[in-house]
Amino acid sequence: MVILNAVGSPSAQRAVAEDAPAPATETPAAAVSFRSQIAPLLKQHCVACHNANTAEGGYRVDTYKELLVAGDSEAVPVSTDPEQPSELLRRLTTDDHGERMPADAEPLGAAEVQRFRDWLAAGAAFDGDDPEQTLDLVVPPPRHPDPPETYPAAVPVTAVAFSPDGSEVLSGGYHEVLVWNTEGTLQRRIANVGQRTFALAFSPDGGTLAVACGEPGRSGEVRLIDYASGEIRGVVARSTDVALCLAFRPGTDELAVGGADSLVRIVDYKTQQPVRQLAGHADWVFAVAYSDDGRQFVSGSRDKSAKVFAAQTGQLQGNYQGHAAAVRGLVISPGGKQVFSVGGDSKLHRWNLADTKRVATVAAGGDAFAAVPGEGLILVANNAGSVLQVDVASNKVVRRYQGHQDWVLAAALHPASGRVAAGGYDGQLWLWNQADGQPISHWLAKP
Repeated sequence: MVILNAVGSPSAQRAVAEDAPAPATETPAAAVSFRSQIAPLLKQHCVACHNANTAEGGYRVDTYKELLVAGDSEAVPVSTDPEQPSELLRRLTTDDHGERMPADAEPLGAAEVQRFRDWLAAGAAFDGDDPEQTLDLVVPPPRHPDPPETYPAAVPVTAVAFSPDGSEVLSGGYHEVLVWNTEGTLQRRIANVGQRTFALAFSPDGGTLAVACGEPGRSGEVRLIDYASGEIRGVVARSTDVALCLAFRPGTDELAVGGADSLVRIVDYKTQQPVRQLAGHADWVFAVAYSDDGRQFVSGSRDKSAKVFAAQTGQLQGNYQGHAAAVRGLVISPGGKQVFSVGGDSKLHRWNLADTKRVATVAAGGDAFAAVPGEGLILVANNAGSVLQVDVASNKVVRRYQGHQDWVLAAALHPASGRVAAGGYDGQLWLWNQADGQPISHWLAKP
């Protein structure tokens, strides 16, 4: 077999301008891109039968590296030597229906076959970042479908955030982020994001909005958006399942992303390059948080644990296992001495960061979905339709923000304006005055 070297290693995530695969037309050999033109064809026609779990004929095409490895027939699958034809191309073009691929399907069109010919003739080069990445991650980030002009029904509000100045409330929609004023009037719609949005966070300077999104069981990513213009700046932390949580590391350009693939990805949001990956959890990562000095990092998971890492190196430093159910929200106290965590066991846990020993628990009023920090307080959103304000000094619930008639899935606090926002499973958004807990406005977050 001819061993091929990867040529060129473009940035991990490119601008969305190149996000669509090239049309199926004949192209010059030199212009054929594996990531934009060959990988999409392999995904569409071949991966279902030739992947890590179902390697028909002992052959896989789910990564570039595996594409080069012969299957049971031992025929060379990819070759640039005219004296040693490529088995891949032979299988795509043979008239023998017992051998032609894809099996039990229509053969590839002439233009698609020509694309393979041109790619092989040009050297069968790999123009992605990692030849061991699955094709889902090699293919350029997609242009997502436009959201419907109006929604036939509300979608659960799984992410809420205030704009940096507190004048707007953001909520996740269907393939978009919805931007409202505090009276509930829709101001604008930021499209071209994943099917569902699970977390929203602003960069320290307030200029970049990070959107953790995806399609459950299929794809996940974080879209970096210029908040002033709504322009997509880049796509980072791509995975094969949804991105669920976000946290910017203080004093750095790093962004932590947790997802349903059980991994935490740390990326530089300015260069859009990966920094490191943490694989300490055995299940979905629902929550991530940094200490205010940026030195320590905590993640919480459906595996019922909260893990402490050194933020600079990713070294595991502690493991809190006091929860009896999934951990869905985390806050590190100012000064970095203690952690507050909430989840499916209906309790707010307070524990030491240094030794992971429990200090106290507070009843959360039901299964908790989010924990939000404030000065001397923690807000807890629960499935009893309320947001609780817990006083840190006394470990007591001192206020209940009420109005929701369904699970409260997300909450946000804007300290300068003294406002609390929360979104529910029924698509409702509520806004309260933090000083007295009185409602300011509420509306159905549906265009």
